[in-house]
Amino acid sequence: MDLKQTLTRAATTPAVVRLRHLTFKGSGRYWEDRYAAGGTSGPGSYGASAQWKAEVVNSWVRELGVTSVIDLGCGDGNQLSLADYPRYLGVDRSATAIRQCIERFKSDPTKSFLRFEPTELADPAGWLRADMALSMEVIFHLVEDEVFEDYMRRLFASAERYVVICSNDAPGSERVPHERHRSFTAWIARECPQWQLQRKVDPPAETGLMSSLYLYASA
Repeated sequence: MDLKQTLTRAATTPAVVRLRHLTFKGSGRYWEDRYAAGGTSGPGSYGASAQWKAEVVNSWVRELGVTSVIDLGCGDGNQLSLADYPRYLGVDRSATAIRQCIERFKSDPTKSFLRFEPTELADPAGWLRADMALSMEVIFHLVEDEVFEDYMRRLFASAERYVVICSNDAPGSERVPHERHRSFTAWIARECPQWQLQRKVDPPAETGLMSSLYLYASA
């Protein structure tokens, strides 16, 4: 690529992507640093947004007779505080977030937590499985291709019957360096065709969310 092509590409690359290349240290590092500095899981896990997500998912859990839930990316646990699940395992890459959840829910015998690092965890025997696997506004924070691929495969491998995803499905709508929006529904259709979309629920306007809730069931 000559100098002219290089300059043209730089000029047409969205600013948020250029900033990511300059400052972003990886999705795992970003969230650990954020929680360690006193940050939270974000506005989507609080207020009207969190209430809407809890109402929809809780109703699916009851309706479908779900007996166990695994949450890949549980964050600081505020969304979980509104959940009504019979048995729950929350996993996250941030050690700080997991410690916060352990302390917050230490009196609740139905909830367990585990910190995981993708390169240090293999579960071909299926110990980390549940009736329903959750991904609550995690996917568009998986900036790296390899992290996204690993996460999606783990998500569906963790589910016995249902997968619930709360995310934006619109590629290219990034606003900050730690976001990368993708068409995850296209990925599922291509890579996990045995999982079928059963329901999609869009958020009420008052939540301000870009994310919808998707319920997948194993065919």
